[in-house]
Amino acid sequence: MDKKQLSEADICAKFISPAVVKAGWSEVDQIYREYTIAPGRIVVRGQKAQRDKQSALRADYLLCFQFGQPLAIVEAKDNCHTVGAGVQQATEYAERMGVPFAFASNGDGFVFRDATLLFNGQLLTNLAMEEFPSPALLWALYQQWKGWTPAQTAVNAFAYHQGDSNRVPRYYQLHAINRALEAIAAGQSRVLLVMATGTGKTYTAFQIIWRLLKSGAKKRILFLADRNILVDQTMVGDFKPFKGAMAKLSPHAKGIERVDADGTTTVEELELALTKGKKLTGGKQVNKSYEVYLGLYQAVTGRKGADDVFRQFSPDFFDLIIIDECHRGSANEDSAWRDILDYFGSATQVGLTATPKETEDASNSYYFGEPVYTYTLKQGIEDGFLAPYKVVRVDLDRDTFGWRPPKGMKDDNGNLIEDRIYNASDMNRNLVLGLRDRVVADKITQYLKGTDRNAKTIVFCEDVDHAQRMTAALAEANKDLCAARHKYVMQITGDNEVGKRELDNFIDPDSADPVIAVTSKLMSTGVDAQTCKLVVLDQNIKSMTLFKQIIGRGTRLNEEHGKQFFTILDFKRATELFADKDFDGEPVQIYKSTGDDDVVPPTPDETPDGEEGAVIDGESGLPGSDEGADGSTPTTGGSTKDPAGVYGGDGSGGDLTGDPEKPRKYKISDRVTVAIARERIQYLDANGKLVTESLRDFTRINLAKKYDSLDAFLQAWSGADRKQALIEELQHHGVLLDVLAEELALEKGDGSSLQGADPFDVLLHVAYDQPMLTRSERAKRAKQKLADDGIYAKYGDTARKVLDALIDKYADEGIFAIENNDILKVQPFTQMGSNVELMKSFGGSKQNYQAAMAQLGQAIYPTGSSAQS
Repeated sequence: MDKKQLSEADICAKFISPAVVKAGWSEVDQIYREYTIAPGRIVVRGQKAQRDKQSALRADYLLCFQFGQPLAIVEAKDNCHTVGAGVQQATEYAERMGVPFAFASNGDGFVFRDATLLFNGQLLTNLAMEEFPSPALLWALYQQWKGWTPAQTAVNAFAYHQGDSNRVPRYYQLHAINRALEAIAAGQSRVLLVMATGTGKTYTAFQIIWRLLKSGAKKRILFLADRNILVDQTMVGDFKPFKGAMAKLSPHAKGIERVDADGTTTVEELELALTKGKKLTGGKQVNKSYEVYLGLYQAVTGRKGADDVFRQFSPDFFDLIIIDECHRGSANEDSAWRDILDYFGSATQVGLTATPKETEDASNSYYFGEPVYTYTLKQGIEDGFLAPYKVVRVDLDRDTFGWRPPKGMKDDNGNLIEDRIYNASDMNRNLVLGLRDRVVADKITQYLKGTDRNAKTIVFCEDVDHAQRMTAALAEANKDLCAARHKYVMQITGDNEVGKRELDNFIDPDSADPVIAVTSKLMSTGVDAQTCKLVVLDQNIKSMTLFKQIIGRGTRLNEEHGKQFFTILDFKRATELFADKDFDGEPVQIYKSTGDDDVVPPTPDETPDGEEGAVIDGESGLPGSDEGADGSTPTTGGSTKDPAGVYGGDGSGGDLTGDPEKPRKYKISDRVTVAIARERIQYLDANGKLVTESLRDFTRINLAKKYDSLDAFLQAWSGADRKQALIEELQHHGVLLDVLAEELALEKGDGSSLQGADPFDVLLHVAYDQPMLTRSERAKRAKQKLADDGIYAKYGDTARKVLDALIDKYADEGIFAIENNDILKVQPFTQMGSNVELMKSFGGSKQNYQAAMAQLGQAIYPTGSSAQS
């Protein structure tokens, strides 16, 4: 057998896999072929998105000691490469996976890279095929390298929950789970994990709990969240394997939803309640026989006058507490969360958040310590696990340039409007312009009509009053659909019981309606809207925490339902926060405690400047205050920053200064015109930065960076063995040729001049202002050039027919079709002879055929700028 003739796949099947299996590795749960470390970022241009294949990371072999415990990477090459040709690639993948062992092979042997230096003291070692290390040996070296204590070994030696998919968790989830376990087993009592929205925090928490329970390291677990929907989704979703050992804690105030007779709700009862609309009531004493308890923290701390449920447990009952969205409460010393955490102070406590809170008054890192692992939104988008975004910035004239009322002007209620300039921060807070609502609603509708009117959309408004008006404006703008589909647009806010009942339908990918959810704070966090394609910002957002949470509503991928990216339609310039250094940076701790006797300033229930937790018109972003344990709306009122109660209660009260003589808001229905002042579209570039150039300019600039002249580009194109590879390289830098062609077609009206245009000509036209030729024109010129250069005359009748058929194929389907290695195996070539016979017609060898193909390429794309005219 001549190994040089074998493909890489053949080398794996005939040599590498047998050697690894012979060393004792199981193909069932230890060897994972073609493991995707990162699928590659998604590039968005126009309304299309494509995966960048060059940024994908895929290991030929991932070797695990057991399910979920990776140990080594093996990178394979065909036998035309040296044994160690794949070492550098294997090392990169091993570092990404957090393992010290990397192997490379071409089928003749292995090069073993041992970052522990424990195998034989060498970094690189050459091994024969039969010398591949066993799982036991690498596991022993790995434990020694980690320096684990017996307790750490006991926890980490216990396998993950495997489930039915037999698919190893994503690499960053492995890091988060394993680092948390290592910290807990080492005795660390407070652990913080920071993971971007949509990256699987709940699944990560489940695996941590599973391994700690099954290893015996922990026996009683409490999982705390701040939304009913989060607890319910968790019980019937990621935590379902705990069925029979898990229950939901509930308050024992009679009449509260989802409370059974023993003060807990099991997953079976919850499933019944969710599917049948059943209301479970009663309960006096909590059942303490379960291993895993989930609780809405408001329920556990006795909202609505009920006794604190958690005090029915002894302080040492729980030995592990997981706090989801821990930035919302546990960072504050005066929060109700902390009552629970302090009561169970002896328990190990793990905080989960996408947005760690670090302010002068509150700090996650002060309480939990520095994160043991961080996986950011930027990393998730770069790896291709999260949906990228494009931004459509819409500036309205009254927001941008301000508005000053004429002297003596009164609002719709007869109130004299204070004489000053009102700008973007006043809109819908101090000043309500009815025509502004219509302009915003019309723009949202226009965008959906131009893309997909069934694309799930969340509109974030200033407050409930604004959300109610916007719902009406959107219903009017979409009256053609709303007439038959009354749930097409729904207000989903804390005070709207009908709307809140539709939240599950909105997040269900298979549910048609609602399509447009209009909200204020209720949907800013904890809503797993996998198919949300449009996030509309018409809310003053000053808080980076709130901004990240809102953006997180769109970052989940769902390619099965066509969700590869999402659009942010920004009316408030909130997306300027993307440029803030703190948007995706490491949290910087500001809060400092100077002693046990410190008086920490209380964090107010609301912050009028738009910070997270603002209580506006009866809806609050505070943990649970927009949704009680029973799904009801809490009673809100004033605060230390709201002496007049202008943001709470019944919507009455004075102005922002607390003057009771001034109205809360000036309302003007239709006497002040509003128009769009300017609009621009921004995309993420290859470095994760928002760029504002048009796609045309973006293409021209990127080609100019790579090729300093037209001739340089022509030489590169003509010299490329495969033009597809060059196009993929451009795609890697954000240039999508089909989208660019569509943009040019729109510019030219009917786009008739682009019919049959070659990608090559599109690039020439955009970047170098060259006239565009169609493929038919290039095909005609190519045949003439082959005749003029005597190429036809070199070959017999069969070869000439092949050349003509290839040119015709190019004219019909493009250059990528004839670059296919199997092109001679399809019609019309199969009618001319076999693949081997047709190649031999070019002089008797494959090399001669390839030379002829190179000449054909030169004929289609002649070198030299003069040849393009």
